[in-house]
Amino acid sequence: MIAPDLAEAAVASPERRLHPLSWLFVLLAHLKQFIFPILVLLFFGRGDRNDLWSVVVICVLATLSIWRYYTYRFRIGRDSLQIRSGMLERSLREIPFARIQNVALHQTLLHRIFGVAEVRLESAGGIKPEAEMRVLKLSDAMALEALVRRRRGEAVAEADPAASRGEVLYALGLGDIVRLGLISNRGMIVVGGAFAAFAQFSPDLLSDLLEKWGRAMFGAFEGYFEGYGHGHEASAALVLLLGFVVVLRVFSIGIALLHYAGFRLEEHGRRLTLERGLFTRLRTSTPRRRIQAWALHEGMLHRWFGRRTLEVSTAVLENGSRHHHPRSLRELAPVATPERCDALIRHLAPQMHWPPAQWQPLHRLTFWRLFLPQLLLAGVIGGVAWWRLGELGLIFVALWVPWIAYIAWQNARHAGYAVDDRLVAVRGGWWTREWRFAEIGKLQAIRWGRTPMDRLLGTARLLLDTAGGNAMEKPLQLRYLPEADARVLFDRLCRERARQSLRW
Repeated sequence: MIAPDLAEAAVASPERRLHPLSWLFVLLAHLKQFIFPILVLLFFGRGDRNDLWSVVVICVLATLSIWRYYTYRFRIGRDSLQIRSGMLERSLREIPFARIQNVALHQTLLHRIFGVAEVRLESAGGIKPEAEMRVLKLSDAMALEALVRRRRGEAVAEADPAASRGEVLYALGLGDIVRLGLISNRGMIVVGGAFAAFAQFSPDLLSDLLEKWGRAMFGAFEGYFEGYGHGHEASAALVLLLGFVVVLRVFSIGIALLHYAGFRLEEHGRRLTLERGLFTRLRTSTPRRRIQAWALHEGMLHRWFGRRTLEVSTAVLENGSRHHHPRSLRELAPVATPERCDALIRHLAPQMHWPPAQWQPLHRLTFWRLFLPQLLLAGVIGGVAWWRLGELGLIFVALWVPWIAYIAWQNARHAGYAVDDRLVAVRGGWWTREWRFAEIGKLQAIRWGRTPMDRLLGTARLLLDTAGGNAMEKPLQLRYLPEADARVLFDRLCRERARQSLRW
């Protein structure tokens, strides 16, 4: 329901300011950027006079934040949003509601205490947000999101009032969040990053900590080891290692709870809304038709729990954000059963026939295409191992070669692609499996190419590009196709793409 004051603003169109405390949140955002030099001035300054510079910096930032509050105004019109901003250089921006593709609401714990939210309005393919409003009252932020949704889907809302209230498509329970923590293992990433950061201050920190921990751990078992052999010491070390792994998994579960507590995917007419987070809440809303490509991920731990991860890329160009959260809709189902993932895909994209009825195999020499680079790497490592360890190093490499050959064989056996009149899909991986697919009508560009290894083995590849996405994600790419099949498929996709209208 739209807040009364904002609803009146949409009709009368007066200029409005942000929340009276917005200057405080702008100041905190500036302090995050300058916190390191301020701390250097405070703790490493040479004298009281130098220490005062940190106070001067804070005062300047506070003045700029207050000035920004008094110079930032916005007006909600019938079909657009006007924003007037600038301190020395004034600017006026008019953003049509039809151009807004994503509405993201961000709330830290401090935002939630004061009942406010930060709003970011995204357009298709934009690197920066069209507008970033720090901060609005939470009711006004929710009302602005509803207003954008109503302006873009007014006919749908009037025809189906129930659709405008939102339907919950998927929600994470506590059990699924625990599974997600066990699967993701984010604790190891955080711990590794912490060690890397502390190592910048002291290169010997990691070795010193391991030495102290080792002495403390084995000192606790000193009386137990007395009279026993080295086998018992190895057993105790193994137990301690397993305990460390368990602690990391518990830490990963805690991180998953912080990020995904209250995860809820809703459908509001033609828009999808995602909300998640325990202390810091993130709410983002994107039109369903802006979904460009789909991806399913399934690692070994996923298979143990009978789960998969469903992700999408949208027309909003993803380059990260100031809060290190995705700006656009990305994870539709962080962890769900394969049947639930397939049901979500069929519901949100009924025009696609998922899963494909038949997968086409890749080139018959795909195994060698995967195995030869790994074999060359093994040869280099084998030479170094023989130089450093002698025959023992060669034995280790000789045992490694059959393993990489087995992995290459499994990856080639599980790889494949599927194409019909609506869908193009590719699958790959054995230990970690993934499926990537998109509608042919979403393809922006189709590129045919061959590497020197492709020319040697008679293969080719097709690179299929869609709008937006993340530069760190793997592209939708059909590799190791027979050259003749790749040319035929290239011509077919070009004809289908020219026949269909661009839908992004």
